Amino acid sequence: MTENKYSAAMYAAQGGIIAGLYVVLTLISNAFGLANSAVQVRISEALTILPAFTTAAIPGLMVGCILSNTITGCILPDIIFGSIATLIGAFGTRLLRKTKSFLLPIPPILANTIIVPLVLKYAYKLDGTLPYMMFTVFLGELISCGILGLILHKLMSGRLSFLIH
Repeated sequence: MTENKYSAAMYAAQGGIIAGLYVVLTLISNAFGLANSAVQVRISEALTILPAFTTAAIPGLMVGCILSNTITGCILPDIIFGSIATLIGAFGTRLLRKTKSFLLPIPPILANTIIVPLVLKYAYKLDGTLPYMMFTVFLGELISCGILGLILHKLMSGRLSFLIH
């Protein structure tokens, strides 16, 4: 009984810490004008690699994205669908956890590349073609999830693996 309480507490703590980190990193990106708009490089998206280590990252990332999008002034469709994109990406990363590490960022990159441009085009009514917006979101996600996420994965797989189990 004590072990289950500890596991539940650990799960909740990990999810909360991940949500908090997502918010803080998004606010840092936002301070530099990188968190919202057609060209996005959210440093927080590097955390989408964490479901490879713990299932607690899945709700943590979703809550972090909801809070971040709300705090940074996103409109409701962005809060909803941007968070769904993060959730889909997190589930996909979890499913790929036993594959080669370079495949892990693919689900969040694809989910955001497909969903976020639709929000930008139809909810925010930004000028530009959908393929252009998909390209710019893809590049931002490639930097955040692909490069920064894989660096984080390497760190977590090595010296920092004790942080998340």
